Amino acid sequence: MRKLEAVTQEVLAGITPTLKDRAKIRALAEKLQQKTMRACEAYGVKAAVRVEGSVAKDTWLKEEPEIDIFMRLPATVPRRELGEIGLKIARKATEGAKQVERFAEHPYLEAFIDDVRINIVPCYDVKQGEWLSATDRTPFHTDYVQKRLSESWRGEVRLLKKFLKGIGVYGAEIKTGGFSGYLCELLILHYKSFAETLRAFAAYKRRIPIDIEGYYTGRARELQLLFPEPLVVVDPVDKGRNVASAVQPQKLFTLVAASRAFLKTPRREFFYPPKISALPAEALRSRLENRGTALIFLKLGRIDAVPDVLWGQLYRTQRALGKLLELNDFKVIRQAVWSNEETLSMFVFELEQRFLSSAKKHLGPPLERVKECDNFLAKYANASNVVSGPYIEGDRWVVILRRKFTDAIELLKEKLKDGGRNAGAAELMARLFKEKLEILVNNEVAEVYQRSSDFAEFLTAFLSGKPLWLETAEAKR
Repeated sequence: MRKLEAVTQEVLAGITPTLKDRAKIRALAEKLQQKTMRACEAYGVKAAVRVEGSVAKDTWLKEEPEIDIFMRLPATVPRRELGEIGLKIARKATEGAKQVERFAEHPYLEAFIDDVRINIVPCYDVKQGEWLSATDRTPFHTDYVQKRLSESWRGEVRLLKKFLKGIGVYGAEIKTGGFSGYLCELLILHYKSFAETLRAFAAYKRRIPIDIEGYYTGRARELQLLFPEPLVVVDPVDKGRNVASAVQPQKLFTLVAASRAFLKTPRREFFYPPKISALPAEALRSRLENRGTALIFLKLGRIDAVPDVLWGQLYRTQRALGKLLELNDFKVIRQAVWSNEETLSMFVFELEQRFLSSAKKHLGPPLERVKECDNFLAKYANASNVVSGPYIEGDRWVVILRRKFTDAIELLKEKLKDGGRNAGAAELMARLFKEKLEILVNNEVAEVYQRSSDFAEFLTAFLSGKPLWLETAEAKR
């Protein structure tokens, strides 16, 4: 316990903004609020403009300030125009700054001023529960947390955020699929401290339901039917919403495992993981040659899409290609997708083997299922792809079939030569596959590896497979 407190106090001292930090961010937030209001006026848009998010709730991290400016527009603004109007205003309010268009339920603008991330987001000015867009809830979230989060609990929120960042599960955007800042605040409101939050996740047993306002008290069955996810945090301002719905299972279970490791061996490195050192090119070649598997890389160049759309399409295509390989008997050990969101994206599939035997055994139905047996015999009795059979083995019919594809690369080339829409590739990916399909195997990726340091770090981590926090916990025992 003493070690845990010592570590958390040390970390908290480094992530809590000073009075000077707060004054700087407050001044910048007020300046941007005024600029946004003037931009609204310039375009003839009536809007209430307010600072929301972690700055408004004082739960932001000293090293990573992020200012959220929300424009509450009249409900008379057509839904299809909300995002475009918001973008137009936001661009004018942040003229001269680096700007990135983002997309949640609708487009919004991300800008960078003095190394501070700024999000300017439109929403509707509505009463609680009368939502017209997903972002309408945010001002109510701010008010709810401001009224209930004590000064000491704000520090606990900061610790939880920093821990989640350190283990790679913070952020509800599509790319990460992790924990949002608001979810962190609700977890602290429920569990009262960072340590108790970790203890709760370390004790995870199939499901964690949290209902702070008690909307479903005595209605556990209804809660489970409404929210079947493994982590449920009922939104205090909207009982029909699970705040944790964006958390992917892999991110949840990473937190479960990391919580157990940290509670056993509290270390600062959980919050500040060491930077990944990419393998030297020769070491990479040696690692791939001796790995005993086949690594297949599908390389894509520039994709013109906002990051959230891009990642949605990348993940959808990754799942489709993984399924395609599995359905054709190629055993996928691991798969991932990486992108710098600008000039390079890579799908990675690690297979047990690239090549399969030319024939495979295919089991038919048991003899007791007469109709299915008749169908099986009608299909395979004189089929051209049958090498042997049908014959009886035990209590069922069996055939040996000639495989259509024995090389994973040939399979991918054939199914993606027209873009792969029939295989499930997303629209943007299919367009690029059709224009230029580039597939690399094992050491053929070395040239890309040497050109892109970010990809090199990703691939080094992928090949290792072991999370940095696990290395830390084991090394310090």
